[in-house]
Amino acid sequence: MPKKHLGQNFLYDQSVLSRIISSAELGQQDTVIEIGPGPGSLTRLLAKEVKKVLAIELDEELFRRLKAEFAGYPNVDLVHADALKFPFEDIGDFKVVANIPYYITTPIIFRLLEARKSLQTMTLTIQKEVAERIVASPGGRDYGVLSIMIQYYARAEMKFIIPKEAFSPVPKVDSAVVHMNILDTPSVVVKDEKAFFRLVKTAFSQRRKTLSNSLKSLGEDIRDKLIAARIDPQRRPETLSLEEFARLSDLL
Repeated sequence: MPKKHLGQNFLYDQSVLSRIISSAELGQQDTVIEIGPGPGSLTRLLAKEVKKVLAIELDEELFRRLKAEFAGYPNVDLVHADALKFPFEDIGDFKVVANIPYYITTPIIFRLLEARKSLQTMTLTIQKEVAERIVASPGGRDYGVLSIMIQYYARAEMKFIIPKEAFSPVPKVDSAVVHMNILDTPSVVVKDEKAFFRLVKTAFSQRRKTLSNSLKSLGEDIRDKLIAARIDPQRRPETLSLEEFARLSDLL
């Protein structure tokens, strides 16, 4: 029985699961981490495609069932753990393929990005609204802090939409599969990453205001700095590209 407090919505449709596998661009020598394998539907397909599957399950009852069911799979390792606390840095190069519980989507993506030296790709089934924010371009309402923070480290692409009716129990919203290739170097060069992300978060904390107003806390001369960075102070944060944020960050 799916547990609501763990955000469990299971996907059984074999055609959808096969599309997820295809979207993940897997090879026979890959190590894949699956977060929240649930009933193991995706795990079985992954085991046929890759060298090793490491499936991390938080639910103790599900973990016991999976342990018994996959006892005959030599390339499937099951771990009873919280993925947010898992030491991803210790397992060598890996890819992630997972149907992520909605309530931990953003935290788990950022936790995985902390291990980006070993992380190669992420193929995640997540809430459609979050997927749209991840892949958004400047100028739209979906573009914001999440878009920039992920696109700084990865090239993200929405592969396809999964209607909510494909899940059991049926969630309130549709899902989408997003594939992220981790970049060898960040998409823009900045002098100070912490300063860059601080600037982005400050700008979007008041996204309806012009930049000259939303960035006042960063200095009384912010208008002059914007002009020096060749950015109109009357623009709003959602119109700035990563390159423009990087240019302004370096000036500040």
